[in-house]
Parts: sequence; structure tokens; C-alpha cells
Amino acid sequence: MRKMHNKKLVFIAKTLRRNMTKEEKKLWYNFLSCHSVRYMRQRVIGNYIADFYCAKAKLVIELDGSGHYTKKGKIKDEIRTTFLEEYGLAVIRIPNTEINENFYNVCEYINRITLQRISCK
Repeated sequence: MRKMHNKKLVFIAKTLRRNMTKEEKKLWYNFLSCHSVRYMRQRVIGNYIADFYCAKAKLVIELDGSGHYTKKGKIKDEIRTTFLEEYGLAVIRIPNTEINENFYNVCEYINRITLQRISCK
């Protein structure tokens, strides 16, 4: 199994935390930052940077903009998800449009998955 942390990406992760997309900001400041279970943003995992990561639930949340729906984007996402799953992490992908149009239900979904994964341990 490969190393789970790539120090070369730490600077990039810090930059991404300072320059979050509006959807990332909305999810972070209006939900995940005050969730009862600790989440981290822009977490380095191997050669990837997860948008949001919960160690206790072994859960990665990825917010997907338009670039994720191209053929190349879908292939990259499949490779990334397979890598993360090798570490026992679950990955949920949420389209940016859902953050903008269906925020309450997105938060309920994340909360449900988080609590289910914690209770299954």
C-alpha cells in the first residue's frame, strides 16, 4: 500500500484552503465547520487533496464542478476514488449545483452518511 501523506502537496492544500470555491465555502462555513464530528478541508491523502475529510467516519466529500463531467474528468475521478477506497475511505461526490440549489438536503445526506459510518465501527 502506498503512503497516505504526500508532503509535496501541503503548500497546495494550504493555498486551496485560502481560495475555496463559493460552494466549498458555503458547505464549510454553514455546515461542516460546526458539525458534531470533526471535518478537515483540503486534506492531503496520498497524491490527492480531498475537498473535505472526516477521519472518524473515514469519509471523503468531493464537490464536483463542470470539469468533473468531461470524459477526462470522469476517468480521473474514478482513479482517485479507487485510490481512496484502498485506504478504507468512502467517497461521496456532490455536484456544485446541489450545493447551490438543494443545500439543506445535501447537509442531511452528509450527516446521515457520517453518522452511519461512525456507528458501523
